[in-house]
Amino acid sequence: MGFFGTIGYYICIPFAALLRLFYNLTGSYGVAIILFTLVIKLILLPFQMKSKKSMIRMSRMNGKIQEIQKKYANNQVKMQEEIQKFYAEEGVSPMSGCLWSFIPLPILLALYSIIRQPITHFMMLSEDVVEKLISAVTSAGMSLESIVQMKDGAAVVKDGITQLMPYGQINLVKAASQMPELTGGIDGWINVNYNFLGMDLTSTPWEAVKNFTFTAAVIGLILIPILAGGSQLLFSWLTMKQQPTPDGPGAGSTKSMMYMMPLMSVYFAFIMPAALGVYWIAQSVISLVQEQILGKFYNKKLEEEENARFEARQADRQKRMEQGRRQQEKFKEPAPKMTLKEKQKAAQEAKATKKKITTNEAGRIGDRPYARGRAYKADRYDSEN
Repeated sequence: MGFFGTIGYYICIPFAALLRLFYNLTGSYGVAIILFTLVIKLILLPFQMKSKKSMIRMSRMNGKIQEIQKKYANNQVKMQEEIQKFYAEEGVSPMSGCLWSFIPLPILLALYSIIRQPITHFMMLSEDVVEKLISAVTSAGMSLESIVQMKDGAAVVKDGITQLMPYGQINLVKAASQMPELTGGIDGWINVNYNFLGMDLTSTPWEAVKNFTFTAAVIGLILIPILAGGSQLLFSWLTMKQQPTPDGPGAGSTKSMMYMMPLMSVYFAFIMPAALGVYWIAQSVISLVQEQILGKFYNKKLEEEENARFEARQADRQKRMEQGRRQQEKFKEPAPKMTLKEKQKAAQEAKATKKKITTNEAGRIGDRPYARGRAYKADRYDSEN
């Protein structure tokens, strides 16, 4: 087991424990997968709530963003600056909801390993148990063609480990289940029943297509990928509907992604065990219900928050207008009327102040700015006696 194989093994441990718990409680592999999906969605709910809130806020701001895009259509740099400024004012990060959308991927890969390798990744038994079972099946005279890789009529062995087919462990479990005396002595062994609604969940739907027979089990297997893709398409459509609609080249790529993911779901669900398709369907259906509930909740909550902010802005504006009006009224107030004595006193004070006014300008006397030159003398031109 390489480095990445070791990491993948340890990632599978908690998910395998959860799936084993539900299988031991229900005895149904299909029901265990559905319950497993439900619990995983509940665990991820806090992260998805944050992502959903951000998505709805972005959608509600789409009108304003389109206005900015139209206003600065000829200046892309200014457009991006204004959009980022608008996001900062609203406290929204366009990428805040993207990270959480990638979390289901490692869970899907872990579940695939658990389904494909039931002995080492579901029951968490060692490779020695696998080798022991291969020897027992070989001794029992059972065919190993669907279990191990063969070359020149012999099993391929590398580093002392028998190389299995892609779904060799599943077929080995089915073969070993016919020998209860062997598996009964293995600590931790689980006799897994893969039947669900008459279908073998370890079978791939594409094999059912190639070996088609008109039976409920075969039709059910073929319907699993179709339902997986249909539920994924409905979920993608609903998600895109609630997201801001980009303009320009981005609009085409967004629409392409809406159809690309469901088509990928159909393809992988056809070539992989049907159990994975059941998970895909359960995950999409639960996500649809979750989207509806969270959408209504956050639309109502955000509307209340926006109304509260609008009312706060209106109240602040009204307050500032009232302060301005009072200031204007204060300036317009007439001076208080003075009594006769107050008027006489004010006149005397003004007169006294006027008399004190002088100038240091050469030739100017008192308050007579026109008196220049020599100092004035009343008797300057009188005849001398």
